[in-house]
Amino acid sequence: MIYFDNSATTKIYPSVLATYDKVAQNIWGNPSSLHKMGDRAHQMLETSRKQIADLLGTKQDEIFFTSGGTESNNTAIKGTAVQKREFGKHIITSSVEHASVANSFTSLENLGYRVTRLPVDKEGRVNVDDLRHALDSDTTLVSIMGVNNEIGTIQPIDEISDLLENYPTVQFHVDNVQALGKNIWSKVFTPRVDLSSLSAHKFHAPRGIGILYKKEGKMLSPLHDGGGQEKGLRSGTENLPAIAGMAKAIRLLLKDEPEKAAREAAIKAKIVAYLKGKPGITIFSPVNSGFAPHILCFALEGIRGETLVHTLEEHDIYVSTTSACASTKVDEAGTLVAMHVDDKIATSAIRLSFDESNTMKEAEQFITVFDKIYNHFAKINHLGE
Repeated sequence: MIYFDNSATTKIYPSVLATYDKVAQNIWGNPSSLHKMGDRAHQMLETSRKQIADLLGTKQDEIFFTSGGTESNNTAIKGTAVQKREFGKHIITSSVEHASVANSFTSLENLGYRVTRLPVDKEGRVNVDDLRHALDSDTTLVSIMGVNNEIGTIQPIDEISDLLENYPTVQFHVDNVQALGKNIWSKVFTPRVDLSSLSAHKFHAPRGIGILYKKEGKMLSPLHDGGGQEKGLRSGTENLPAIAGMAKAIRLLLKDEPEKAAREAAIKAKIVAYLKGKPGITIFSPVNSGFAPHILCFALEGIRGETLVHTLEEHDIYVSTTSACASTKVDEAGTLVAMHVDDKIATSAIRLSFDESNTMKEAEQFITVFDKIYNHFAKINHLGE
């Protein structure tokens, strides 16, 4: 089996699963309970929080635990909008965000907020000048993803950060769900970033757990009312086994990070080199520093993406259409649509996404299998004639 769908979800590290099981079996008290079992759980909770903060280069009290990327994004966006509504109701995002961001903005728009959605260029990247012109005295939030989940574009977070230094009251949120462990963290997590979202199942940790980084001093209105856990920002009993597992996963992920990212980039480069120049193939994720090393999106003209996904599946190769969160819906390939890619090509796109467990041998096997598929469909569709 070849698994090239790591941007959708990753396989949990065996040692992370062992940590999860150990904590679940041995530290099962409620961290909010006053007795010694509760205290032991609380100590594990805060130890995990500190480990994560140290690994990410933040303060311990800037790390908040959520159920995953979707909740982190919703909390950052809606929490900012509600908290700062008396100061303004203009919020800015891009036209290529993940559904959890895009739909949060739509929900706020339906409540009367004024939303600006920045366009992107042919590589799916926003223009900082467009953001500069969009900002006004009513703006309270800018939310731009670090790495695009469909084609891997790295957004100009550093340039946006420089611009927003002149707007200290505007909160800056970055969805970094696809960015951790890819040797690009300094590009997408600058000192100007106020809020950032992470999802554990994207880096070999359990599902149902995530992180919201909130810079010290920044205010958010909570989405949940309850017992006041996570300093009142996220009520609900903490998922301690998953949190401990996530802390371990981040430590393992960041070990030898440059070498791991280089291997992923080499796999991507090999497949891109094979695809380049083939009639009917359009590559949306070129090999350069403006794109993440682990995501490769391309289209085979005339063949719908889901058809190609299932054809590869017959050969025990697993990929996705452009986004796992949209791959069962009609409105897939949202990024490509925003890039004004022709619908016939956009709906033919598939996404390969790699991690450190993938090998060059798998890339070679993919090329062998895909070449047969390509030749079959190319003959049917008269490509290159």
